[in-house]
Amino acid sequence: MVWSCNPLFAGVMYASWSCNPLFAGVMYAGWSCNPLCAGLRSLRSRLVFLLLLAPVFVSMASREELTVHEDEVRSRYGRLEKMSDLVAVWEIALSDGIHKIEFEHGTTSGKRVVHVDGKEIIRKDWMFKLVGKETFPVGASQTKATINIDAVSGFAYEYTLEVNGKSLKKYMENRSKTTNTWILHVDGEDCRVVLEKDTMDVWCNGKKMETAGEFVEDGTETHFTIGEHDCYIKAVSSGKRREGIIHTLIVDEREVPESVE
Repeated sequence: MVWSCNPLFAGVMYASWSCNPLFAGVMYAGWSCNPLCAGLRSLRSRLVFLLLLAPVFVSMASREELTVHEDEVRSRYGRLEKMSDLVAVWEIALSDGIHKIEFEHGTTSGKRVVHVDGKEIIRKDWMFKLVGKETFPVGASQTKATINIDAVSGFAYEYTLEVNGKSLKKYMENRSKTTNTWILHVDGEDCRVVLEKDTMDVWCNGKKMETAGEFVEDGTETHFTIGEHDCYIKAVSSGKRREGIIHTLIVDEREVPESVE
């Protein structure tokens, strides 16, 4: 009688007696006739039920938290894991745009991976020879690029990029002599205009433009359009042998200053 009026002891008694069918039956038959005990029994049953399910809820919560944590780690560091062997990054300014080259080299497995503008174009997972070279095209003009892998000392390696058979530095120096580049803001966006002096081809944001050339009194003009804007590149002689021909970009009758890349 004392235990039946105390919910704590009643819960213990119920939990232990419920394992024995005989005692469970006696307990139910004796207590169901007393409204007070019946109410306590209902409250006690709910408490016991919640206590028994508590570990399950805790386990489910822990499992859910762990899953969210793992997904967050994968999304945040997945790119880092994929590029864990990244050893060199270069940028090449060509007529059709500025291209980014990334090179991965596994010094234990010999793995070689080349990305151009984020796109994988070469993958060699197992290479017994750790030194060598990889050649691939870049840009719309399919410019030839080569990555050289040379051993420096011990397990150290040096990576150099060649473009059209020249070092990147030498290639860019020569290119500055054979091209002109202008950066301008037209209709809310930046435009990169490139003139190739040897062919007089004009590029704008990676697209080769349709042009029309004409002779004028003091030189030549190469006409094209950007959207609804009339543009032309005027070529005149500098009168000096070292400077040669001077090229100027005119957009809507306004001169655009040349950019240095």
